[in-house]
Amino acid sequence: MKMFAGGFWRRVGAMVRKEFLQLRRDRITLATMVTVPLMQLVLFGYAINTTPRYLPTAVLLQEQSDVGRSILAALQNTRYFKVTQLPRTADEMDHLLAAGQVLFAVEIPANFERAVRRGDRPTLLVAADATDPVAAGSAMSSLGTVVQTALRNDRLIPDSGQTPFEIRSHARYNPAASTQLNIVPGLLGTILTMTMLIFTALSVTRESERGTMESLLAMPITPIEIMLGKIAPYVLIGIFQAALIIGAGVLLFAVPIVGDPVLLAVLTTLFIAANLATGYTFSTVAQNQLQAVQMAMMYFLPNLLLSGFMFPYAGMPVWAQWISEAFPLTHFIRIVRAIMLKGSTLDDLHYDTAAMLVLTLVAMLIAVTRFRRTLD
Repeated sequence: MKMFAGGFWRRVGAMVRKEFLQLRRDRITLATMVTVPLMQLVLFGYAINTTPRYLPTAVLLQEQSDVGRSILAALQNTRYFKVTQLPRTADEMDHLLAAGQVLFAVEIPANFERAVRRGDRPTLLVAADATDPVAAGSAMSSLGTVVQTALRNDRLIPDSGQTPFEIRSHARYNPAASTQLNIVPGLLGTILTMTMLIFTALSVTRESERGTMESLLAMPITPIEIMLGKIAPYVLIGIFQAALIIGAGVLLFAVPIVGDPVLLAVLTTLFIAANLATGYTFSTVAQNQLQAVQMAMMYFLPNLLLSGFMFPYAGMPVWAQWISEAFPLTHFIRIVRAIMLKGSTLDDLHYDTAAMLVLTLVAMLIAVTRFRRTLD
Protein backbone atom coordinates (compact mmCIF):
# COMPACT_ATOMS: atom_id res chain seq x y z
CA MET A 1 0.00 0.00 0.00
CA LYS A 2 2.95 2.29 0.45
CA MET A 3 3.46 2.43 -3.30
CA PHE A 4 0.05 4.15 -3.61
CA ALA A 5 1.07 6.93 -1.27
CA GLY A 6 1.17 10.53 -2.41
CA GLY A 7 4.46 10.18 -4.25
CA PHE A 8 3.04 7.48 -6.57
CA TRP A 9 0.21 9.65 -7.89
CA ARG A 10 2.49 12.66 -8.28
CA ARG A 11 4.85 10.62 -10.44
CA VAL A 12 1.96 9.25 -12.54
CA GLY A 13 0.54 12.75 -12.91
CA ALA A 14 3.92 14.05 -14.03
CA MET A 15 4.14 11.33 -16.68
CA VAL A 16 0.60 12.15 -17.91
CA ARG A 17 1.49 15.84 -18.22
CA LYS A 18 4.71 14.94 -19.99
CA GLU A 19 2.86 12.78 -22.55
CA PHE A 20 0.28 15.51 -23.23
CA LEU A 21 3.06 18.06 -23.75
CA GLN A 22 4.91 15.70 -26.08
CA LEU A 23 1.72 14.99 -28.00
CA ARG A 24 1.02 18.70 -28.33
CA ARG A 25 4.47 19.24 -29.81
CA ASP A 26 4.00 16.33 -32.24
CA ARG A 27 1.46 18.11 -34.41
CA ILE A 28 1.46 15.54 -37.21
CA THR A 29 0.49 12.70 -34.86
CA LEU A 30 -2.18 14.86 -33.26
CA ALA A 31 -3.52 15.85 -36.68
CA THR A 32 -3.63 12.19 -37.71
CA MET A 33 -5.63 11.23 -34.62
CA VAL A 34 -8.20 13.94 -35.35
CA THR A 35 -8.25 13.91 -39.14
CA VAL A 36 -8.50 10.18 -39.90
CA PRO A 37 -11.77 9.54 -37.96
CA LEU A 38 -13.34 12.71 -39.37
CA MET A 39 -12.23 11.78 -42.88
CA GLN A 40 -13.72 8.31 -42.58
CA LEU A 41 -16.98 9.71 -41.22
CA VAL A 42 -17.35 12.25 -44.02
CA LEU A 43 -16.33 9.92 -46.83
CA PHE A 44 -18.47 6.98 -45.74
CA GLY A 45 -21.39 9.22 -44.83
CA TYR A 46 -21.49 11.48 -47.86
CA ALA A 47 -19.18 10.30 -50.65
CA ILE A 48 -19.65 6.51 -50.72
CA ASN A 49 -22.71 5.20 -52.53
CA THR A 50 -22.96 1.57 -53.64
CA THR A 51 -26.03 2.33 -55.79
CA PRO A 52 -24.70 4.86 -58.29
CA ARG A 53 -26.95 7.36 -60.01
CA TYR A 54 -26.69 9.56 -63.10
CA LEU A 55 -24.33 7.26 -64.97
CA PRO A 56 -22.92 8.81 -68.16
CA THR A 57 -24.80 7.40 -71.13
CA ALA A 58 -24.60 7.69 -74.91
CA VAL A 59 -27.72 7.34 -77.09
CA LEU A 60 -27.42 6.52 -80.79
CA LEU A 61 -30.62 7.49 -82.60
CA GLN A 62 -30.75 5.69 -85.93
CA GLU A 63 -34.12 7.33 -86.63
CA GLN A 64 -35.89 10.53 -85.66
CA SER A 65 -39.26 9.37 -84.37
CA ASP A 66 -41.67 9.93 -81.50
CA VAL A 67 -40.67 6.63 -79.91
CA GLY A 68 -36.96 7.46 -80.15
CA ARG A 69 -37.42 10.92 -78.64
CA SER A 70 -39.58 9.46 -75.87
CA ILE A 71 -36.89 6.93 -74.97
CA LEU A 72 -34.24 9.66 -74.98
CA ALA A 73 -36.37 11.85 -72.69
CA ALA A 74 -37.00 8.90 -70.35
CA LEU A 75 -33.28 8.26 -69.98
CA GLN A 76 -32.63 11.94 -69.33
CA ASN A 77 -35.32 12.14 -66.65
CA THR A 78 -34.42 9.02 -64.69
CA ARG A 79 -31.95 9.06 -61.80
CA TYR A 80 -29.99 6.10 -63.10
CA PHE A 81 -28.79 7.57 -66.39
CA LYS A 82 -27.40 10.90 -67.57
CA VAL A 83 -27.28 11.30 -71.34
CA THR A 84 -23.97 13.04 -72.01
CA GLN A 85 -23.25 11.99 -75.60
CA LEU A 86 -25.30 11.65 -78.80
CA PRO A 87 -22.99 9.80 -81.21
CA ARG A 88 -23.80 9.68 -84.90
CA THR A 89 -22.32 6.29 -85.73
CA ALA A 90 -21.80 2.94 -84.05
CA ASP A 91 -18.00 3.37 -84.29
CA GLU A 92 -18.19 6.67 -82.42
CA MET A 93 -20.32 4.99 -79.77
CA ASP A 94 -17.77 2.19 -79.39
CA HIS A 95 -14.98 4.75 -79.02
CA LEU A 96 -16.86 6.50 -76.20
CA LEU A 97 -17.15 3.21 -74.33
CA ALA A 98 -13.50 2.30 -74.89
CA ALA A 99 -12.33 5.72 -73.72
CA GLY A 100 -14.46 5.50 -70.58
CA GLN A 101 -16.41 8.65 -71.41
CA VAL A 102 -19.69 6.76 -70.98
CA LEU A 103 -20.68 3.65 -69.06
CA PHE A 104 -23.79 2.87 -71.12
CA ALA A 105 -24.63 3.07 -74.81
CA VAL A 106 -28.21 2.72 -76.02
CA GLU A 107 -28.83 2.20 -79.74
CA ILE A 108 -32.30 2.79 -81.18
CA PRO A 109 -32.16 1.11 -84.61
CA ALA A 110 -33.76 2.39 -87.79
CA ASN A 111 -37.47 1.60 -88.29
CA PHE A 112 -37.82 0.91 -84.56
CA GLU A 113 -41.10 2.85 -84.22
CA ARG A 114 -42.65 1.16 -87.27
CA ALA A 115 -41.76 -2.28 -85.91
CA VAL A 116 -43.24 -1.38 -82.49
CA ARG A 117 -46.54 -0.27 -84.02
CA ARG A 118 -46.70 -3.40 -86.21
CA GLY A 119 -46.10 -5.65 -83.21
CA ASP A 120 -42.85 -7.12 -84.55
CA ARG A 121 -41.05 -6.79 -81.16
CA PRO A 122 -37.92 -4.97 -82.39
CA THR A 123 -34.69 -5.03 -80.42
CA LEU A 124 -33.37 -2.12 -78.37
CA LEU A 125 -29.59 -2.54 -78.17
CA VAL A 126 -27.80 -1.69 -74.92
CA ALA A 127 -24.06 -1.94 -74.29
CA ALA A 128 -22.63 -1.51 -70.79
CA ASP A 129 -19.06 -1.04 -69.60
CA ALA A 130 -18.85 -3.98 -67.19
CA THR A 131 -15.30 -3.33 -65.99
CA ASP A 132 -17.10 -2.17 -62.83
CA PRO A 133 -19.99 -4.66 -62.45
CA VAL A 134 -21.40 -2.91 -59.38
CA ALA A 135 -21.94 0.35 -61.25
CA ALA A 136 -23.54 -1.35 -64.26
CA GLY A 137 -25.76 -3.92 -62.54
CA SER A 138 -28.54 -1.88 -60.93
CA ALA A 139 -28.91 0.54 -63.84
CA MET A 140 -29.03 -2.27 -66.40
CA SER A 141 -31.84 -4.04 -64.54
CA SER A 142 -33.94 -0.89 -64.41
CA LEU A 143 -33.60 0.11 -68.06
CA GLY A 144 -36.48 -1.98 -69.40
CA THR A 145 -38.94 -0.66 -66.83
CA VAL A 146 -37.88 2.95 -67.42
CA VAL A 147 -38.35 2.75 -71.20
CA GLN A 148 -41.61 0.82 -71.04
CA THR A 149 -43.14 3.22 -68.50
CA ALA A 150 -42.16 6.25 -70.57
CA LEU A 151 -43.66 4.87 -73.78
CA ARG A 152 -46.90 4.01 -72.01
CA ASN A 153 -47.13 7.46 -70.44
CA ASP A 154 -46.68 9.00 -73.88
CA ARG A 155 -49.38 6.62 -75.21
CA LEU A 156 -47.00 5.17 -77.75
CA ILE A 157 -47.60 1.58 -76.64
CA PRO A 158 -50.66 -0.11 -75.05
CA ASP A 159 -51.12 0.08 -71.29
CA SER A 160 -51.26 -3.68 -70.91
CA GLY A 161 -50.16 -6.83 -72.64
CA GLN A 162 -46.76 -8.01 -73.77
CA THR A 163 -43.90 -5.55 -74.02
CA PRO A 164 -43.78 -4.55 -77.72
CA PHE A 165 -39.97 -4.53 -77.85
CA GLU A 166 -37.03 -6.57 -76.63
CA ILE A 167 -33.96 -5.24 -74.82
CA ARG A 168 -30.77 -6.98 -75.85
CA SER A 169 -28.02 -6.07 -73.42
CA HIS A 170 -24.32 -6.70 -73.84
CA ALA A 171 -21.96 -6.39 -70.87
CA ARG A 172 -18.73 -5.50 -72.61
CA TYR A 173 -15.18 -6.21 -71.42
CA ASN A 174 -16.39 -8.40 -68.55
CA PRO A 175 -19.47 -10.31 -69.74
CA ALA A 176 -19.37 -12.81 -66.87
CA ALA A 177 -19.22 -9.96 -64.29
CA SER A 178 -16.11 -11.56 -62.77
CA THR A 179 -14.92 -9.70 -59.70
CA GLN A 180 -11.33 -10.78 -60.38
CA LEU A 181 -11.28 -8.82 -63.63
CA ASN A 182 -12.35 -5.74 -61.70
CA ILE A 183 -10.26 -6.15 -58.55
CA VAL A 184 -6.88 -7.38 -59.83
CA PRO A 185 -6.15 -4.35 -62.08
CA GLY A 186 -7.22 -2.07 -59.24
CA LEU A 187 -4.96 -3.93 -56.82
CA LEU A 188 -2.00 -3.09 -59.04
CA GLY A 189 -2.60 0.60 -58.37
CA THR A 190 -3.39 0.33 -54.66
CA ILE A 191 -0.41 -1.88 -53.81
CA LEU A 192 1.99 0.33 -55.73
CA THR A 193 0.57 3.43 -54.04
CA MET A 194 0.99 2.02 -50.56
CA THR A 195 4.48 0.60 -51.01
CA MET A 196 5.95 3.46 -53.05
CA LEU A 197 4.64 6.07 -50.60
CA ILE A 198 6.09 4.34 -47.56
CA PHE A 199 9.43 3.56 -49.23
CA THR A 200 10.18 7.15 -50.11
CA ALA A 201 8.41 8.73 -47.13
CA LEU A 202 11.17 7.21 -45.02
CA SER A 203 14.07 8.28 -47.24
CA VAL A 204 14.97 11.77 -45.94
CA THR A 205 13.85 11.15 -42.36
CA ARG A 206 16.03 8.04 -42.25
CA GLU A 207 19.03 10.16 -43.21
CA SER A 208 18.27 12.60 -40.40
CA GLU A 209 17.72 9.94 -37.74
CA ARG A 210 20.91 8.07 -38.67
CA GLY A 211 22.94 11.27 -38.64
CA THR A 212 24.01 10.95 -42.29
CA MET A 213 22.25 14.11 -43.43
CA GLU A 214 25.30 16.22 -42.59
CA SER A 215 27.47 14.15 -44.92
CA LEU A 216 24.84 14.45 -47.64
CA LEU A 217 24.71 18.23 -47.26
CA ALA A 218 28.48 18.47 -47.55
CA MET A 219 28.49 16.83 -50.95
CA PRO A 220 28.50 18.97 -54.14
CA ILE A 221 25.03 17.86 -55.20
CA THR A 222 21.79 19.72 -55.92
CA PRO A 223 18.37 18.95 -54.37
CA ILE A 224 16.95 17.59 -57.63
CA GLU A 225 19.97 15.30 -58.05
CA ILE A 226 19.44 13.99 -54.53
CA MET A 227 15.75 13.39 -55.21
CA LEU A 228 16.36 11.58 -58.50
CA GLY A 229 19.12 9.52 -56.95
CA LYS A 230 16.90 8.43 -54.07
CA ILE A 231 13.85 7.74 -56.27
CA ALA A 232 15.60 5.77 -59.05
CA PRO A 233 16.13 2.49 -57.11
CA TYR A 234 12.50 2.46 -56.00
CA VAL A 235 11.33 2.93 -59.60
CA LEU A 236 12.99 -0.39 -60.42
CA ILE A 237 11.45 -2.00 -57.34
CA GLY A 238 8.04 -0.67 -58.34
CA ILE A 239 8.41 -2.05 -61.88
CA PHE A 240 9.30 -5.44 -60.41
CA GLN A 241 6.25 -5.31 -58.12
CA ALA A 242 3.99 -4.36 -61.05
CA ALA A 243 5.33 -7.23 -63.18
CA LEU A 244 4.79 -9.62 -60.27
CA ILE A 245 1.18 -8.49 -59.70
CA ILE A 246 0.26 -8.54 -63.39
CA GLY A 247 1.88 -11.92 -63.88
CA ALA A 248 0.01 -13.38 -60.90
CA GLY A 249 -3.24 -11.87 -62.20
CA VAL A 250 -2.77 -13.47 -65.62
CA LEU A 251 -1.63 -16.88 -64.35
CA LEU A 252 -3.81 -17.29 -61.25
CA PHE A 253 -6.97 -15.33 -62.11
CA ALA A 254 -6.96 -15.41 -65.93
CA VAL A 255 -7.04 -11.63 -66.19
CA PRO A 256 -6.42 -10.76 -69.85
CA ILE A 257 -4.12 -8.10 -71.27
CA VAL A 258 -6.07 -7.07 -74.34
CA GLY A 259 -4.18 -3.84 -74.97
CA ASP A 260 -0.54 -2.94 -75.58
CA PRO A 261 1.76 -4.25 -72.79
CA VAL A 262 4.38 -1.59 -73.64
CA LEU A 263 1.84 1.21 -73.13
CA LEU A 264 0.82 -0.41 -69.84
CA ALA A 265 4.47 -0.56 -68.72
CA VAL A 266 5.17 3.08 -69.63
CA LEU A 267 2.10 4.45 -67.86
CA THR A 268 2.74 2.22 -64.83
CA THR A 269 6.23 3.70 -64.59
CA LEU A 270 4.74 7.19 -64.71
CA PHE A 271 2.34 6.24 -61.91
CA ILE A 272 5.21 4.87 -59.83
CA ALA A 273 7.09 8.15 -60.27
CA ALA A 274 4.05 10.14 -59.14
CA ASN A 275 3.77 8.18 -55.89
CA LEU A 276 7.51 8.28 -55.24
CA ALA A 277 7.55 12.06 -55.62
CA THR A 278 4.58 12.36 -53.25
CA GLY A 279 6.24 10.14 -50.66
CA TYR A 280 9.45 12.11 -51.00
CA THR A 281 7.51 15.29 -50.22
CA PHE A 282 6.17 13.69 -47.04
CA SER A 283 9.72 12.76 -46.00
CA THR A 284 10.78 16.42 -46.25
CA VAL A 285 7.89 17.53 -44.01
CA ALA A 286 8.08 14.82 -41.34
CA GLN A 287 10.53 15.10 -38.46
CA ASN A 288 10.90 11.35 -37.97
CA GLN A 289 10.02 8.06 -39.64
CA LEU A 290 6.85 7.56 -37.59
CA GLN A 291 5.45 10.89 -38.77
CA ALA A 292 6.38 10.04 -42.36
CA VAL A 293 4.45 6.76 -42.20
CA GLN A 294 1.46 8.51 -40.58
CA MET A 295 1.35 11.11 -43.34
CA ALA A 296 1.60 8.41 -46.01
CA MET A 297 -1.29 6.44 -44.53
CA MET A 298 -3.41 9.56 -44.09
CA TYR A 299 -2.89 10.28 -47.81
CA PHE A 300 -3.53 6.65 -48.79
CA LEU A 301 -6.96 6.44 -47.13
CA PRO A 302 -8.84 8.90 -49.41
CA ASN A 303 -6.97 7.40 -52.38
CA LEU A 304 -8.38 4.00 -51.52
CA LEU A 305 -11.94 5.19 -50.95
CA LEU A 306 -12.35 7.75 -53.74
CA SER A 307 -10.37 6.25 -56.60
CA GLY A 308 -13.10 3.88 -57.78
CA PHE A 309 -11.30 0.77 -56.56
CA MET A 310 -13.59 -0.14 -53.67
CA PHE A 311 -16.71 1.86 -54.54
CA PRO A 312 -18.13 3.03 -57.89
CA TYR A 313 -16.70 6.38 -58.96
CA ALA A 314 -19.97 7.27 -60.70
CA GLY A 315 -21.89 6.92 -57.44
CA MET A 316 -19.97 9.68 -55.68
CA PRO A 317 -21.23 13.26 -55.42
CA VAL A 318 -19.60 15.84 -57.66
CA TRP A 319 -17.45 17.34 -54.89
CA ALA A 320 -15.99 13.90 -54.08
CA GLN A 321 -15.27 13.26 -57.76
CA TRP A 322 -13.42 16.56 -57.98
CA ILE A 323 -11.27 15.58 -54.99
CA SER A 324 -10.55 12.15 -56.45
CA GLU A 325 -9.32 13.73 -59.69
CA ALA A 326 -6.37 15.10 -57.68
CA PHE A 327 -5.15 11.57 -56.89
CA PRO A 328 -2.94 9.68 -59.39
CA LEU A 329 -4.58 6.41 -58.31
CA THR A 330 -7.95 7.50 -59.74
CA HIS A 331 -6.47 8.00 -63.20
CA PHE A 332 -4.25 4.92 -63.06
CA ILE A 333 -7.11 2.57 -62.18
CA ARG A 334 -9.00 3.83 -65.23
CA ILE A 335 -5.90 3.39 -67.35
CA VAL A 336 -4.98 -0.12 -66.21
CA ARG A 337 -8.56 -1.41 -66.50
CA ALA A 338 -8.94 0.15 -69.93
CA ILE A 339 -5.69 -1.28 -71.30
CA MET A 340 -6.02 -4.75 -69.78
CA LEU A 341 -9.75 -5.31 -70.30
CA LYS A 342 -10.74 -3.03 -73.19
CA GLY A 343 -7.60 -2.81 -75.28
CA SER A 344 -7.72 0.98 -75.15
CA THR A 345 -4.99 3.01 -76.83
CA LEU A 346 -3.20 6.19 -75.80
CA ASP A 347 -5.70 8.16 -77.88
CA ASP A 348 -8.51 6.76 -75.72
CA LEU A 349 -6.61 7.53 -72.51
CA HIS A 350 -5.16 10.97 -73.30
CA TYR A 351 -7.06 12.74 -70.49
CA ASP A 352 -6.02 10.39 -67.68
CA THR A 353 -2.48 10.18 -69.03
CA ALA A 354 -2.14 13.98 -69.15
CA ALA A 355 -3.66 14.33 -65.67
CA MET A 356 -1.26 11.78 -64.21
CA LEU A 357 1.70 13.49 -65.89
CA VAL A 358 0.69 16.88 -64.47
CA LEU A 359 0.25 15.43 -60.98
CA THR A 360 3.68 13.80 -61.22
CA LEU A 361 5.38 17.06 -62.22
CA VAL A 362 3.59 18.99 -59.47
CA ALA A 363 4.61 16.41 -56.85
CA MET A 364 8.24 16.54 -58.03
CA LEU A 365 8.28 20.35 -57.94
CA ILE A 366 6.90 20.41 -54.40
CA ALA A 367 9.36 17.72 -53.31
CA VAL A 368 12.39 19.61 -54.64
CA THR A 369 11.16 22.92 -53.18
CA ARG A 370 10.50 21.36 -49.77
CA PHE A 371 13.89 19.64 -49.73
CA ARG A 372 15.70 22.89 -50.58
CA ARG A 373 13.93 24.52 -47.62
CA THR A 374 14.96 21.59 -45.44
CA LEU A 375 18.57 22.17 -46.46
CA ASP A 376 18.29 25.84 -45.56
